[in-house]
Amino acid sequence: MELKGASAIVTGGESGIGRASAIALAKAGANVTLTYFADAAAGQDTVAEIEKSGVKGLAVKCDVGNEDNVEALFASAEAAFGPVRLLVNSAGLNMTGIPFAKLEFAQFDRIIKADLYGPFFTCRRMVRGLDSANTHGGRIVNISSIHEHAPRAGGVAYDAAKGGVAQLTATLALELAPRQIAVNGIAPGMILTPMNQSAIDDPQELARKEKAIPWGRAGTAEEVADLVVFMLSPQADYMTGTTVTIDGALSLTVAQGA
Repeated sequence: MELKGASAIVTGGESGIGRASAIALAKAGANVTLTYFADAAAGQDTVAEIEKSGVKGLAVKCDVGNEDNVEALFASAEAAFGPVRLLVNSAGLNMTGIPFAKLEFAQFDRIIKADLYGPFFTCRRMVRGLDSANTHGGRIVNISSIHEHAPRAGGVAYDAAKGGVAQLTATLALELAPRQIAVNGIAPGMILTPMNQSAIDDPQELARKEKAIPWGRAGTAEEVADLVVFMLSPQADYMTGTTVTIDGALSLTVAQGA
């Protein structure tokens, strides 16, 4: 997938799907600005991997739920690599597992800001930047979750945020299509990233969870990243307003066996 010279931003690029996507985009020829939240060393390690592909990388500390942080992120990326035409929203927080009645507002608010405000702020800033540069066209991929439509007890904030991301994606796709800015989503199931660290560390937990997946295994960040690159590439030009599920058919097991 040829993306030579494109300027891309990947949020959450210090680990997991974000890191894999940043590296995959670099291999396709894009210059990549990635965000990290707390681990500067991990962000710089991703930059080092990016630059092995002969392109340029930049790591920026950013809380995507903070509008000023997002503004600074895009200003840095534009100064380094020009107008941002490719955006991957991968930064986010996982569900707490806390029952709804016991969930403190601060915990709910923190997840909503990271998982829903973040994509809103970054998508809006990307479009405003393209307007300022008088640049035509662009592509956005929002990393959501199968829990945007398959709820889980203990995940009220996460599930609500991901449901919001699904509608954000669809609405922006409709609004931005006349401007040739495509907006799509990816809804992963169980992917072996730090969000599933307990399963990575515990073979018994991993085996139990993989038994519930019809395909028989969890997915990898690199598999999601390959899909990201395709959805940001010219080969996906006519594709917008779609969320693609990548979960080994896990989300199709609802109501089985009863």
